Amino acid sequence: MDRVNVGDEAPDFELRDQHGTPVRLSDLRGEKKVVLVFYPLAFSGVCTGELTKLRDGFRDAGDDVLLLAVSVDSMFALRAWSDQEKFWFPLLSDFWPHGGTAQRYGVFDEAKGLALRGTFVIDTEGVVRWRVVNAIPDARDIDEYREALAGL
Repeated sequence: MDRVNVGDEAPDFELRDQHGTPVRLSDLRGEKKVVLVFYPLAFSGVCTGELTKLRDGFRDAGDDVLLLAVSVDSMFALRAWSDQEKFWFPLLSDFWPHGGTAQRYGVFDEAKGLALRGTFVIDTEGVVRWRVVNAIPDARDIDEYREALAGL
C-alpha cells in the first residue's frame, strides 16, 4: 500500500459519483482546490455524522473548493444515501477494483475491506498540502479542513 504525504502529487483517479458521472481528479487542476475525504461505509453512524457536518458546514468554502467523498460502496448505495441525506457534493464509488483509489492513497484497511478516515487537501496544481488519517471509529474535525484551506 502506498502512502501519500504532504508535498506529493496527488495520485490521479477516475471514479463514478452517486449519479454515475465520472469524476477525474486531474480534470480539476488549475480550477479547484479539492478536499478528498475517504470514509468507511455509507449509512453507518459515524460516517453519516461526519458527512452531514460537511454537508452543513462546507457550503461556504468557496466556489474554488470541491469536496469529494470516497467509499467502497456501490454507486447505487451512494445514490440512496445521498438522496436520503441531501448531500450536495459528489460521493465517489471506489467499488471496483475494490478500494483501488484508497489503496493508492494509503488509507485502505485490507483486513476489513474498507477505507480509513483519510482526508487530503489538494491545491489547484494537484499537490497534497494537508493530510490527516483517523482510525475507523474516530470522527474528524471539519474545522481542521477549513484551517488547511485557509492556508492555501
